Formats: sequence, C-alpha cells, structure tokens
Amino acid sequence: MPDRPGSKEACVEPTRFRREVAGWLAANLTGEFARLRGLGGPGREHEEFELRLAWERHLAAAGWTCVGWPVEHGGRGLSLAEQVAFHEEYAASGAPARVNHIGEQLLGPTLIAFGTPEQQARFLPKIAAVEELWCQGYSEPGAGSDLAAVSTSAVLRAGEWIVNGQKIWTSLAHVADWCFVVARTEPGSRRHHGLSYLLVPLRQDGVTIRPIQQLTGTSEFNEVFFDDARTPAGHVVGEPGDGWKIAMATLGFERGVSTLGQQIGFRRELDDITAEAQRLGTYDDPLLRADLTRARLGLRVLRAHALRTLGQAAGPEVAVGA
Repeated sequence: MPDRPGSKEACVEPTRFRREVAGWLAANLTGEFARLRGLGGPGREHEEFELRLAWERHLAAAGWTCVGWPVEHGGRGLSLAEQVAFHEEYAASGAPARVNHIGEQLLGPTLIAFGTPEQQARFLPKIAAVEELWCQGYSEPGAGSDLAAVSTSAVLRAGEWIVNGQKIWTSLAHVADWCFVVARTEPGSRRHHGLSYLLVPLRQDGVTIRPIQQLTGTSEFNEVFFDDARTPAGHVVGEPGDGWKIAMATLGFERGVSTLGQQIGFRRELDDITAEAQRLGTYDDPLLRADLTRARLGLRVLRAHALRTLGQAAGPEVAVGA
C-alpha cells in the first residue's frame, strides 16, 4: 500500500487492518480494563490514572504502542493509512485517553529524526514500553506561547547542563519522569537564536513541580521550577543552538495522525450533546440546530484538513489544526 506523505493513497482505509485493531481492542477492553472506556482526556487526566498506565503497558506488551515508529526503533513501521486506522479505531472503541502521548507522539519522533544513536538507545525503548513518561517544557510565565521569548537558561559546566528558570502550563509534569526543555544556552542571545533542546530528568532535588488547579477542580497542568537542575552534556538534541529548529519539528509531530483519533472523540461528544438535546425536547430550536450543524461541519472540515496535511513539515497549513 503506497504511503507517500500527503498522497491520496496514504488516506485509503485498510479495512482488514481496521478489523484486526477493532478485534484486539474488543477482546482486551475487558475485565478491570472495561471500566476505562471513555476515561481520561483534557480536564479528566486524573481519572483512573494508575489503571490507564497499566492499560498502556498492556498495549506495549502486545506491540500496540509507537505503531508509526520504524521497526528498528521498536515500532511497527505502519503506513500513514494504517496509523490513521489504528488511532480512529482506538477512539471508536471508547478506549481511554493515552497517558504516554507526549513521549510516543512528540519526543519519540523527534529523537528518531534528530537524536544521536546513544540518545535513541537510551530513551526510545523506555518510551515504547511505557516505562518513562515525558512532559513538554515550552511555555513560560513571561513568554506565554511565544517560544522565542523563553528565558530559562542552561550553562554547560563540568560535563553537565545546569538549568535555571520556570516553565508553566506543563501538562502531566506531576506524573512525568522527564521533560524536554527549550532553554537559552547562549548568554545575550535573543529570540530564536541561542536556544537548545535539552532532556532533563524531573526526579531530582533541583526540580520543583506545583500543580495548577483549574476551574474543573483538577490539576493536569503544572508550574515547573528549575533551580540548578542538572542533566548530562550529551542530553542535548541536535547541536547547542539548534533548539528552535528541533522545537518546531516537535510541534509538527504533535499535529500528526493521532489527532484523527481525537476528532473521533470530539464527534462522540457532539453526538452525546445532540442526543441530550433530543431527550430534553430542545433539538427543534432552530438556533440550537444551527449551532450543532455548524459544529458537525467543522469536524468534517477538521478531518479533511488533517488528512490533507499528514506527513507535512510544521508550517502555517499544519498549524491551522492546532
């Protein structure tokens, strides 16, 4: 099956493979895992976290994590069409939100593209086996989403990077083992220059993590403080100063095939809202029906755009779906 990025052939639905995925999920979302259906996701990451972690390791043992990674890096080497099928069938089954998304979908592909053989050997197997969880150290209080304005610094001293600064809105940092951190490693540099992409262990004295309570009462976001935190010199991805390029590549991977599964979840939520409106007798309200129709059309456009931009590098077109 052709899998050239962006081609129409890459979006052909592999029916046989879909049946395989759906069958495995139906056979395994049973017993204690059955109660995980529909759990997790934004605002609900606290739901049955330990059991969801056990489920994810069950997926790993059966070879259902990192399905798009090359075989030599512990993946299945699936085509884009097969990856789409997997993520959509996973979502359609009601299987729980993944706890290893950041490591598997963001850092893993980044290390495959830019990491050294030593970094790949050290980190990729533990991501694939769900033995180490990751978070993303990008946003800062004084920079927000302006990644080029980060002020967290790192200096190389005696074979280690010494990291100081603060990150904010760091998803799942409170359960993560590691963080990939964009830090300024050239004193006096500005904007996109002088940044480096560092792999920093969180379970050390130099790191403090403070959960941020949301309006939902949950705390999946965190503040992360680095106070002379340390990581080995070899834990910089790419060359020092390549941080902007590497960080942009990670964002491109973030908007990959797994987003198609997320869209299935959005559609299920919309179906639930529609059903509730019908139950309450408000579905015939023309304004409500217009809103629901607009949302359903939006989901179709979102899916079409995601399929059209699969495999493309980060850029304005890809960022539209963020």
